[in-house]
Amino acid sequence: MEIIKILIDFILHIDVHLTQITATYGVLTYAILFGIIFMETGLVFTPFLPGDSLLFAAGAIAALGSLNIFVLVGLLFVAALVGDTTNYFIGHFFGKKIVAHPIIPINEEHIEKTKAFFKKYGKKTIIMARFVPFVRTFTPFVAGVGRMGYKQFISYSIVAAALWVSLATFAGYFFGNIQIVRKNFSLVILLVILISLVPILFEVVSKKLNKNK
Repeated sequence: MEIIKILIDFILHIDVHLTQITATYGVLTYAILFGIIFMETGLVFTPFLPGDSLLFAAGAIAALGSLNIFVLVGLLFVAALVGDTTNYFIGHFFGKKIVAHPIIPINEEHIEKTKAFFKKYGKKTIIMARFVPFVRTFTPFVAGVGRMGYKQFISYSIVAAALWVSLATFAGYFFGNIQIVRKNFSLVILLVILISLVPILFEVVSKKLNKNK
């Protein structure tokens, strides 16, 4: 429970924590951000790490001059892409064993939601799911388990990673330091998270409506 509280506090006050990290570690902040985005994207058992909110907050800090926005976007794009590739090959070679393993903490419900995305949207899932927390972590894993061709997978993944990183980071860069946003940063982060959850909520509501027909 303590870890969950720390994680929630980090996400809701991510601007404060990132400012402290930048002041303490300087240029090493790039490596820390790279590692978080890589793990959130590339390790199927860490989908709870901040993604959209981290990119937005990092962009806002870059606007203050602490980080170079172009270096930041470039590095985090590579982190997302390397994460996708790692997760794909984990799914490709070890996926079924990992899901079946009783000790590894993977929520099968998230796997099923990702499969539902694939069933409905096909290969476009790789792009669409990039903007949906949890689903984006499991998408490359499921693509690997399903033996999607890597060349096909990576071509969609490049587009998805570029759109996700650039849109979220530049949004923070241009809007993160507006006075009303800075004063209500925690609320803005919650709004970012809620907006990213809209596709999942839409999917749940659609299923319930279809069942009632």
